[in-house]
Amino acid sequence: MENYTIVLIIMALMIGVSGIADKIKLPAPVLLLLTGIGIGFLPAMPGIELNPDIVMLLFLPPLLYDAAFNISFKDFKTNFNTISTLSIGLVFITTGGIAIVAHYLIPGMSWPLAFVLGAILSATDAVAAIGITKGLGLPHKTVTILEGESLVNDASALIAYRFAIAAVSGVAFVWWQASLQFLWVLGGGFLTGMIAGILLGWVSRFFRANDMVIISLTLLMPFVTYLVAEHFQVSGVIAVVILGLSMSRLSRHKFPEPIRNQSKHFWDVIIFLLNGLIFLLIGLQFPVVLKKMDEGATWTYIGYAAVIAVTALAIRMIRVYLQQFNLQRAFRGNRRVSEDALFDSRTSFIITWSGMRGIVSLAIAIGLPVTLADGTPFPMRNEIIFLSIVVVLFSLLGQGLSLPWVVRKLDKK
Repeated sequence: MENYTIVLIIMALMIGVSGIADKIKLPAPVLLLLTGIGIGFLPAMPGIELNPDIVMLLFLPPLLYDAAFNISFKDFKTNFNTISTLSIGLVFITTGGIAIVAHYLIPGMSWPLAFVLGAILSATDAVAAIGITKGLGLPHKTVTILEGESLVNDASALIAYRFAIAAVSGVAFVWWQASLQFLWVLGGGFLTGMIAGILLGWVSRFFRANDMVIISLTLLMPFVTYLVAEHFQVSGVIAVVILGLSMSRLSRHKFPEPIRNQSKHFWDVIIFLLNGLIFLLIGLQFPVVLKKMDEGATWTYIGYAAVIAVTALAIRMIRVYLQQFNLQRAFRGNRRVSEDALFDSRTSFIITWSGMRGIVSLAIAIGLPVTLADGTPFPMRNEIIFLSIVVVLFSLLGQGLSLPWVVRKLDKK
């Protein structure tokens, strides 16, 4: 009964804070984070430790499905060069960059542990990007690139994480095996999503006269698709994204308008609740993790986290501006680059500044193994979790709070 009461209080807080954020014109995710941190320090508030598997299953499938469903497939295809560059190449570059900094900056941080930390923090988050950029009036191209990148990059980050964990356990890293596994995970996720989309499309056409059945199926199928993909050890993230893209195309051509409208209103409520709840829960995790840290090392590790956050942002900025230059050069050289795929320096800066870490980094960090295969404790587990959460908070609060100001300043130029 006590847990039930806590859940109700958290839900009520989330709804109230989201409404206040809208009134005072502050990004709701930022205010929810601050609220979560604040109430987490209250003596009467019990520590709430998240189960990473539940977080990934409960939040990721519906949020990814909704984002993929609402993204324009045509625009996604037009900007695929940039999206793939940021969601695959940049993830591995960021993993390596953070690993180098962490290894030389933090005492006792071995190379395998540094790569674990780099993999955890390598991907930007779809929930954070959509939640904070919503309502800022960003150009459609910018939103498509941000959403497209953060829909795909989770799979790359999870692959990097798996190999980093294996390295900590003493398993040798073999490039060709890693490449094959990466292709299997992505390709398997793509195939799973395609099959799920075909099945859902067929069933939806069969029940096309029953609005409630169709809407209920669209709610259930992202969870089923994610679980099936993960069961076969392929990317559940990619599977759900492909499912969302498939259903988006199908609904525009096959679903009657009343069903589309009802479905949109239903999903708007679901996404509002899940979006708000996850940011509040991220804030609540900080006091829990802080209590596990050695008091004398807390501020030192906050400093390390600040350096890592700046490093990740700098790497992202360099890669985004390099992509802008490469696209312009390819377009001038007639290398099959559409003019619609080009973007300017203003867009580059907004894409850079909007790249925030969030739910996936948090879930991966909390899901670190407690022990290795031989039964020994996982080295520096608390420190890695603490660093990850503080970097996520720096990212969401620092970039999230300043993003509206950045957009307004750039609009004036």
